Amino acid sequence: MRSVGVEEELLLVDADSGVPLAVSGAVLAAAERSTWQRPGASGRRAHEFEKELQKEQLEFATKPVTEMGELQKEIVRIRREAARHAASAGAVVAAVATSPLPVEPSLNVGRRYRWMGEQFGLTAQEQLTCGCHVHVSVDSDVEGVAVLDRIRPWTAVLTAMSANSPFWQGEDSGYGSYRSRVWNRWPSAGPVDVFGSADRYHEQVRTMIDTGVLRDEGMIYFDARLSAAYPTVEVRVADVCLDAETPVLLAALVRGLVETAARVRQDGRPPARIGTSLLRLASWQAGRSGLDGPLLHPETMRQTPAEDAVEALYRHVREALQDHGDDERVREGIAHLHERGNGARTQRRLYAEAQELTTVVARCAQLTIEP
Repeated sequence: MRSVGVEEELLLVDADSGVPLAVSGAVLAAAERSTWQRPGASGRRAHEFEKELQKEQLEFATKPVTEMGELQKEIVRIRREAARHAASAGAVVAAVATSPLPVEPSLNVGRRYRWMGEQFGLTAQEQLTCGCHVHVSVDSDVEGVAVLDRIRPWTAVLTAMSANSPFWQGEDSGYGSYRSRVWNRWPSAGPVDVFGSADRYHEQVRTMIDTGVLRDEGMIYFDARLSAAYPTVEVRVADVCLDAETPVLLAALVRGLVETAARVRQDGRPPARIGTSLLRLASWQAGRSGLDGPLLHPETMRQTPAEDAVEALYRHVREALQDHGDDERVREGIAHLHERGNGARTQRRLYAEAQELTTVVARCAQLTIEP
């Protein structure tokens, strides 16, 4: 069975005001001290946390697992660890994909981040966004690129399901996932054409880096890409999710997409030749609507109710879900998501009740570490 891992980015905020705090260095230092205090500590970093582009955010990665219940336990555990370390720096963590309150982000230290700030100007300076990336193991780059070519029409539905960034600089953006719009300011971000082979994929990546616009392979921000560090396909379209259940739902669906695409390749069926321009429209529509408006149907590229697009995704991967033992979890997760809404709907509901974005952030911080 294919292994799955999840990366999440969390916002570090003041517990009272909800304003983001530039304290990632202090939080990472607390995690390091905690590691050294563990019995049998070897002096090698053993925590799950990393710095990100901005000092107001913290990234973590789960270990690869094959069972979704174990993945959820990992996410809950690490989120609580993040909250504990953040507390030592006077902050709390919030799984929101953009800051509801106004913020002037602070670029992290380091040669790479300094280069990005100089190269991309306001795009880098304003890029305080928190995503959720799902890694699924593949046998080879050949299989991985075949998967990338075949999952292209389906990823926008994941953006809609995960949408958790309705507010930007203190205002309602009008989008369910405004993070997705901010993220797509990067020149290498978004959907891409069918590659056709692993050689063509790697050639395109090399050519993009050779232009000098991008610094390295880590700045290839395709919606889905081969990981540069692991034998995985990495799907990068989701907002960080408010609760710990939704990223597990996404992970199960992404593994289903990868397995389904691999089987389609084995059957000799080519990828759908949907143009990248249409996929960009689907991505925009998913960011705009979330689950509260129409999406573009992954098979027809025509507007359809969000529930129908999600159902199409489920039907597409159902056989793989059944083989993985994930079918019941996914069906229940989708029903729960439609019933309660995604993070964007929750944030807007909280604001309608309190009329205070500070209250929204405080409640989101509580929901972040609930099981």
